[in-house]
Amino acid sequence: MYLTDFSPIGYVECAQRYRYEAARQASIAPDNEAWIQLNEGQALQQGLAGLAEFERIWLLCELHLNETWHALVEPPREGMAKLGVFATRSPHRPNRIGMSCVRLLGIEGNRLHVGQHDLLDGTPVLDVKPYLPYADAFPEAGAGWVDAAEEQVFSLELAVEAAVQIEWVGVHGGWDLLNFLKVQLRTDPTDAKRKRIVAMDDGFRIAFRTWRVDYRIDQAQGSIEAFAIASGYSTADLAEGAADKYQDKAIHREFIAQFYNEV
Repeated sequence: MYLTDFSPIGYVECAQRYRYEAARQASIAPDNEAWIQLNEGQALQQGLAGLAEFERIWLLCELHLNETWHALVEPPREGMAKLGVFATRSPHRPNRIGMSCVRLLGIEGNRLHVGQHDLLDGTPVLDVKPYLPYADAFPEAGAGWVDAAEEQVFSLELAVEAAVQIEWVGVHGGWDLLNFLKVQLRTDPTDAKRKRIVAMDDGFRIAFRTWRVDYRIDQAQGSIEAFAIASGYSTADLAEGAADKYQDKAIHREFIAQFYNEV
């Protein structure tokens, strides 16, 4: 008899809500932090005894936003042919189970504070296991197409005005645009298939929820300069009385008045 009916032991609480906000792998998002809220009434807190001594843990999760799976998927390298899903870390799997090796920052009761993650808010957690370097790390193991694929890593720079605007958005709205840009533009900064990116006359624009960030790419230097932040709303969208689905239009009006001298 096979047990296939799993129940979550808890859920993720973090700032990242949408698929395009998730890091491709946990290791490339050092500033991401989250809480794992374990369920009450299952003696799960007792199951955490001894876990605080470990620096890293494995989280087995349900990739709850995926409704379908694909036998062949495009690897996260531009220009590569499709590969079998089992040869990739794609979330589009027959059984939508994900695994993340994250930093354990602390434990408070039945809550785990973790960092360097690739999770989304509301992700169901199926299991927690300690990371064991002697058993889990094989740095000399061949990694197939990953070893053969060339990938350029970009550094992020902020123009003075963009830095001021990003700070303003964080203070007034609580959005961490800087961390989003570091994670999403680190590699493949023109990949419009996986990211909300469009080409502009003077560079590129990436969307974060209802905000837009304009940036330029210096391929030779391996750097990206974010030079302007803009609202994703049109003038008509921001008219008084217009529907406010995300309850953030007042902040956008303030932003435009502050930086673009428009009301």
